[in-house]
Amino acid sequence: MEMIEALALRRPEPTAAFVHRRVSDIAENQGLTAPSYSSVRAIIGAIDPGLRTLAQHGDAAYRDQFEAVLRRTAARPNEQWQADHTLLDIAILDTTGTPARPWLTVLLDDHSRAVAGYTLFLGAPSSEQTALALHQAVHHKTNPAWPVCGLPDVLYSDHGSDFTSARLERVCLDTQIQLVHSRIGIPQGRGKIERFYGSITTELLPHLPGHIPHGTKGEPLTTPTLSLEQLDAILERFIVTEYHQRPHSETHQEPAHRWAASGFIPRSPARPEDLDLLLLTAATTRKVQRDGIQFASTRYVSPVLAAYVGEHVTVRFNPRDVGEIRVYFNDDYLCRAIAPELAADSISLRELQAARSRRRRDLKRQLRHRRSLADALPADTRYVPPELPEAEPVTVEEEAAPRHRLRLYATE
Repeated sequence: MEMIEALALRRPEPTAAFVHRRVSDIAENQGLTAPSYSSVRAIIGAIDPGLRTLAQHGDAAYRDQFEAVLRRTAARPNEQWQADHTLLDIAILDTTGTPARPWLTVLLDDHSRAVAGYTLFLGAPSSEQTALALHQAVHHKTNPAWPVCGLPDVLYSDHGSDFTSARLERVCLDTQIQLVHSRIGIPQGRGKIERFYGSITTELLPHLPGHIPHGTKGEPLTTPTLSLEQLDAILERFIVTEYHQRPHSETHQEPAHRWAASGFIPRSPARPEDLDLLLLTAATTRKVQRDGIQFASTRYVSPVLAAYVGEHVTVRFNPRDVGEIRVYFNDDYLCRAIAPELAADSISLRELQAARSRRRRDLKRQLRHRRSLADALPADTRYVPPELPEAEPVTVEEEAAPRHRLRLYATE
């Protein structure tokens, strides 16, 4: 029996027929009765699954399937948030109209399973995108149906370069958030946020154009038509109106209700502008002009700027809404400057750039049309010089006649 188990636990895993033949050969050489094939197969089937997994697939596979884990759930809202990224199974159109797959960064409240904040973006994950998601998570949302806000006690993430960046460490240090990383190469502990990603993948994305099912080698079944801003709006509506409002399979409570049920007061930063300084995207310095600050081809104004004309300031902004910018002078918060033509409606930087590109294309189209009309006009003959009279043709005889050389001196 031990011989059969020893053969079956070799790597690569042998078939039952191979083990039976090998044992039969050994028994015959030793003058013993060979076991039947069914007996060998029964012994192999009775091997401890954990032992078989450890033997055939190694320590990591055994750990992920059989090691006991302690499942810890936060006792109250904002005690712990989980942060992670995922590449969504959908193709959208970037600003140039090229299909691209977006990334999603999510911060999930461990206690209620409610989404505290997220950011949707193109390109590789970075500390900037994590900071934008955290900025949205901490602040009060403009949507009253999305109550989650405040500072968490613990932020739990993996060992990605953006989660271990000096920028995020500084944010957590200044806001008294304990930053905890999972063990390298061990996915246990992030199952709750993975479950949320599963809800997005199976319940939302299949209904959208450009969906990429598993097994299609990254090719969408339908033509992508959504922009990043459109997908962002759809995702927020799904989170607020569907995911937050239905009972969770484990807590049996709606995430939004479970987060707000205790009636606690979320911990907030002492000064919100300090959090803006840490989290929002930093732009290059700008010089304050008499008519305000020129940023991204837009004029931003504030009465506070009147005392800083000629000074260089730092501009920070939220790419989701460029209707206003935060202005800092020597790293001290100065004011919020608004764009009068944009402040009434929230508009993203991408939307603003896309609108400018459309305007530029329209002007170029008009210019080409005007130039084609100009090229089709008759030639301008107002100042064409008069034509000279044609010279009389020279006959052959005249060409052959000798020509007299000019006499220059009297002695010639």
